[in-house]
Amino acid sequence: MLDMEPMTRQEELHSIYWEMFKDAYGYRPRGIDTSAWTEQRFAAEFEVLGEMIDKQEVQRRIAEHEAAHAFEMRIQSILACGAKDREMALRWIHEAEGSNGDDEFLCYLVGLPYRYFAKVA
Repeated sequence: MLDMEPMTRQEELHSIYWEMFKDAYGYRPRGIDTSAWTEQRFAAEFEVLGEMIDKQEVQRRIAEHEAAHAFEMRIQSILACGAKDREMALRWIHEAEGSNGDDEFLCYLVGLPYRYFAKVA
């Protein structure tokens, strides 16, 4: 059984900063020494990072909405080209994208929201 020591407040703040930075920019911070930062400095950084995360979320939702529209237009185009139904069109798209029938991987490949194909119960 691991006996882990609790984090110091400085370590906790550093950990929060580390995760928020990744959420805001998509990569971990490098070369940033937070060892001398005060709680006020962390709070100011958290505010800036929070604003960036919010902006990224808005951009992600817009991009997913646009991807969903483009995907549905692609389905319609494939149906017009001879697919007998939506399921066949989806199979053709899976083949073209190399997703091996994995709907969630297809979502990733074409920028659709996660669980786009999930059936609503």
